[in-house]
Amino acid sequence: MLFSSIDFIFRFLPLFFLCYFVMPTYGRNAVLFLGSLVFYALGEPFYILLMLCSILVNYGAARRMAAARGAAGRRVWLAAALIFDLGALFVFKYFDFFAANVNALAGRKLLPFLGLALPLGISFYTFQMISCVADLYVGTIASPGTFLEFGTYVCMFPQLVAGPIVQYREVSAQLKERLLTARQIEQGLELFCLGLGSKVLLANKISIFWNQVQGIGFSSISTPVAWMGAIAFSFEIYFDFWGYSLMAMGLGRMMGFSIPRNFNVPYMARSATDFWRRWHITLGRFFREYVYIPLGGNRRGGLRTTCNLFLVWALTGLWHGASWNFIVWGLGFFVLLVLEKNFYGRFLERHALFGHLYVWLLVPVSWMVFEITDLSELAVYLKQMAGIHAGEVMVGTEQLVRYLKDYGWLFLVCALCATWFPVRLYRALKQTWWLVFICLAVFWLSVYELHQGAANPFLYFRF
Repeated sequence: MLFSSIDFIFRFLPLFFLCYFVMPTYGRNAVLFLGSLVFYALGEPFYILLMLCSILVNYGAARRMAAARGAAGRRVWLAAALIFDLGALFVFKYFDFFAANVNALAGRKLLPFLGLALPLGISFYTFQMISCVADLYVGTIASPGTFLEFGTYVCMFPQLVAGPIVQYREVSAQLKERLLTARQIEQGLELFCLGLGSKVLLANKISIFWNQVQGIGFSSISTPVAWMGAIAFSFEIYFDFWGYSLMAMGLGRMMGFSIPRNFNVPYMARSATDFWRRWHITLGRFFREYVYIPLGGNRRGGLRTTCNLFLVWALTGLWHGASWNFIVWGLGFFVLLVLEKNFYGRFLERHALFGHLYVWLLVPVSWMVFEITDLSELAVYLKQMAGIHAGEVMVGTEQLVRYLKDYGWLFLVCALCATWFPVRLYRALKQTWWLVFICLAVFWLSVYELHQGAANPFLYFRF
């Protein structure tokens, strides 16, 4: 079920909050746990069994780990949880990709294809469980709590299917006891409305242009149209995922939880390094704390640091999807981060104008590598962006002028909303009637668009 849907907003959400708020405080975890299972089952009626099995296995391993006296026993249960979690992720998300490459190398069919559908949210809730058992292993947390607390943490519906990736230690105290005030509910509603507007009024609208570019055919577009398409997708994926994250934070706030933010105005970064401090913050934190630092981080010399970064960015690319374009995308950022670290990173950080221009040129190109899974089609598109036209350009200057007339205003609005302006406006209008008016206007405009059939899935549901 989509947050940006009439069914969720006017059916599921009111019924859930009615049950949640009439329930005494001690029973709200049960309502949230059961409500989250219903929410997931409405989208994935079969794979809910996989999620429940994952919760049972990880909770059992976590309890055994907490009770184990020696380090060897703790390692055994950590290994058991990791084998199950990563094994399930491999089978459902990566096996067919692995089989296809093995078969291609062998020149014959050695491995069969499973053809399994990707369970909704498996990449996100798997990483949450891994973070919990890993924190328990190193002693960052002492206990996984009760089964109800752990289950509620894993399948809490606001961030179940597309994050943010919440660490157990961030919400463990709130799972036991949380104070809910009228102001928290008000803030939650504000964030939900603004996130809904980001998704419906910006991401959905700008996606129309990118879909048109795809429909034309990459070999038929001119260089300016190719850049417009890349910029359109850059706005689409940002406002889509930022909108989802804001709605998740808002829903969590309305239930008494503080869900961490996932974005910090990433398109205002001054380097690729800075961009990844601001984009999908909780995913970057996961790879830093549970992969990069355990491997030694930057503490074992330059060569080891480079190798660690290589592994982290290969895994970051692969996490997003079982396709070579994602690996190329991740390793492309690895190369950029190494170059910035050793050569020109400090220059970009000191000179804001050059840094911003660098990011604004880099990001649209990187998102095309991310979006276009067919490597041959990707090569065609990148050539079009570079002005290397292999065939006849069918969509050129005349169409570009028309596109600018039709979509120019939307590009300007998206560009403005990708700066610090929305954040600063929100802070300036906080606790005023102006903010209430803006949120109401955004909400009902979004509902109108949804009623007109403007809804489309969140992009990160694919991962």
